This record gives sequence, C-alpha cells and structure tokens, in this order.
Amino acid sequence: MTDYRRAGVDLAGAERHVKAIGAAVTSTWGAEVVGGFGGFAAGIRIPPAYRDPILMLTTDGVGTKLELARQANRWDGVGSDLVAMVVDDLAAVGARPVAVVDYMAVGRLHPERDTAIVESIAAACQEAEAALLGGETAEHPGVMEPDQVDLAATALGVVEDGAALSADRVRIGDVIVGLRSPNLRSNGFSLVRSIVAGRNLDDDIDGQSLADALLSPSVIYSPAVQNVLAKCEIHAAVHVTGGGIPGNLPRSLPAGSSYELSRWEVPPIFGLLAQWGEISDDVMAAAFNLGIGFCLICPPSEADTVVDLAGHEAQVIGKVTG
Repeated sequence: MTDYRRAGVDLAGAERHVKAIGAAVTSTWGAEVVGGFGGFAAGIRIPPAYRDPILMLTTDGVGTKLELARQANRWDGVGSDLVAMVVDDLAAVGARPVAVVDYMAVGRLHPERDTAIVESIAAACQEAEAALLGGETAEHPGVMEPDQVDLAATALGVVEDGAALSADRVRIGDVIVGLRSPNLRSNGFSLVRSIVAGRNLDDDIDGQSLADALLSPSVIYSPAVQNVLAKCEIHAAVHVTGGGIPGNLPRSLPAGSSYELSRWEVPPIFGLLAQWGEISDDVMAAAFNLGIGFCLICPPSEADTVVDLAGHEAQVIGKVTG
C-alpha cells in the first residue's frame, strides 16, 4: 500500500519545520501585524502617516545562484538575496516595504538547511524593516532532485498617492547617482555557472574562496533609499538587476531621452569572470551590475546631498540627456 510518505512527502517533517521557524518569522512582527503564525493568512495595517496610500506589489526569486549555494552548502546569505530583489524593486518606485511572504520549494525537507534559509530570510526582512508575514515550504518529490531548492517572494509596499517615482518626473540634465554593489548580488548566475563550471569553489580568490566571492549576499538598499526620499528631491530610481544598467536604466527615463555614463571602480570579481569566460564588455554590462546596484535620478542641485545621505558608497555616475 502506498502512502504520502512513500510518495516522498513528509507531513510530520513539515510540521516540525513550521515549529522550527516560528520564532524567526514572528521576530519580524510588530503591533501592525494582524493574525497569528501558522494560520491561513496574515495581514498588516497600513502605516498611519499615509493620507491616501497606494499599495504596490512585486515578486521575484533568487534564481540559479541557489545552485551554487547548494554546491557549496552555503545558505546563510540567500535570504538577503531574496528580500533585496523584491524590496529594492519597491524602493525603485518610491514605495516603503511593509510585508513579505516567501515560497520555498525543495526536493526533500532538510531540517537544518531549511531552518537556516528561513532564518536568513527573516534577518533580511528585519534589515529591510518589513514583516515576514508567512510563506510556504513545499516538497516536490520526483520533480526536483532531493537536495534542490528554489526560492521566491512577494513584497507589499506603500507609497503616498502622487508621490511614486516614475520616468514622467525625470528632466533632461538630471544626474544619476549610483549606489555601490560590492558583489554580483543575485543576477547573471546562469552565465556565472557556465564560466566557473569545473572550477573548485574552494579556490583562493584574493584572500577568499571562490564560493565566498560568488555567494556574497546582496546589498539591501531600501532602508537607505527611504531615508534619501524623505530628505531629497528624487525623480526616479533604478534597481539594477538582470539586464544590468543598459536593461534597467531606460525603464526609468522618459521617452525620447537617453543617458551618458562616466566611469566607476568595478569590483575585481567582474574582471575575473570576464577573463575566465572571455566575455565582451557589452555582454558583461548586459548581465551584471558591474558594481552599481541601485541608482537615484535627481536634479543636479541635490546630487551632493544624495551622495552624502545614500547610506552606501555612492557617486554621480552620469546624467540624463536628450
């Protein structure tokens, strides 16, 4: 006789997993959360400072960086990768993140790994100042390999009606302030994996392992961006994800405009990957952030203040042109 466990789904293990992650999840909750842990759904009150709030939603995943995490058995940074991808998308339209829900699919439950992943997500939500309201962990036996993991999340944000950042606010002559990214974040990893295939993830790369260099957690820009938005005139913003600056900056510019970029220091890992893979500059720019993970577009008069308040190493990297 066949039962659910023989089919590959461990219901008792799933119950133990829920109990193991409860403290981490609820550590992100404040008085604004409505509902209890383990229920069918949870809610959140809109912050009272908003007069006419608009709710914004975005969803994303970590992508194939997780395959390198699996190979290296390194899971402590994947929460930052996941949360950054969604809350920084909200920041790009001027929205403050208030809640996140996650989805984790696994081939088979692994208690220590799975708890570490959720704890990493919860820590990233605390950094992003958003409640991890809940989520789903699903076993996919026969569909995924037993040690495989996939992660996705959806984030809810709020912005005052009329205050959302958009291309319509940008003017010719506005400057582009770039916020530094010291690493790959969570984009371009299908290309990365093809470049490093066959290499030992323990190899030394400038004093750190190749695994450390590739799996370094994503910067979460949202809290710093919220600070800048409260104090500076910002017209638009850009979350530099898949497609790099060429694929993302035009999304925040008005029709008929263009941009000019200056140079900035590119972190060494990008040069190393370009060398190993014999990758052209154009392909590198279209796949990776090349050291700029987020951009703020503002009037020239605001540039120095934005750089000072950015909360991360920042510099003017270009301007909007006609």
